[in-house]
Amino acid sequence: MKIAVIGASGKTGQLLVKEAISRDHDVTAIVRKPNQHLAPKAAVLIKDLFELTYADLKPYDVIIDAFGTWALESLPLHQTSLKHLTDILSGKTNRLLVVGGAGSLYVNPQHSIRLVDTPDFPDEFKPLATNMAKGLDELKKCNDVQWTYLSPAVKFNANGERTGHYIMGGEEVLFNSKGKSQISYADYAIAMIDEAETAKHVKQRFTVATE
Repeated sequence: MKIAVIGASGKTGQLLVKEAISRDHDVTAIVRKPNQHLAPKAAVLIKDLFELTYADLKPYDVIIDAFGTWALESLPLHQTSLKHLTDILSGKTNRLLVVGGAGSLYVNPQHSIRLVDTPDFPDEFKPLATNMAKGLDELKKCNDVQWTYLSPAVKFNANGERTGHYIMGGEEVLFNSKGKSQISYADYAIAMIDEAETAKHVKQRFTVATE
């Protein structure tokens, strides 16, 4: 399978590239500038996300969007970057997998309250979570794009261990048997590449947590 990872120089992006290569996929890392931390077996395309065209993405069965920005003034890019990708993939068969956030997950069965809207949600993360949630809302309207959005558990641990196991849920915050909602970046990468291979959640959002 030919897989492109946009934002491949970030922590999540690097692990996605590594996981896909470990399964013998043909992987291209799409980055804005050269990066020495990229896996040596990955091909590299140096190009800004907003300059990508369909000609750039056409060769790939799956495009994984691992774009991320945390500066307050750039947070709306979580919406505009996704719109750019869905615009150029509209009506195409290439699949778009999106590294999402947990803030947009629902905390009630009625799906009326999102995690970001709960009283205990940290104020410093609300702008990021809100922008990512708006991006997801627009993505759900893209009926002509083969998209999938993967939200991590509430605690997304960059340095957590790779257990190789995870549980899956849908639109609601997911807890394991110990009542915890957490997953490592490494296990998240496993779940994302599993989805790339199986296409079980086309035009759906799902979430994963450590067992």
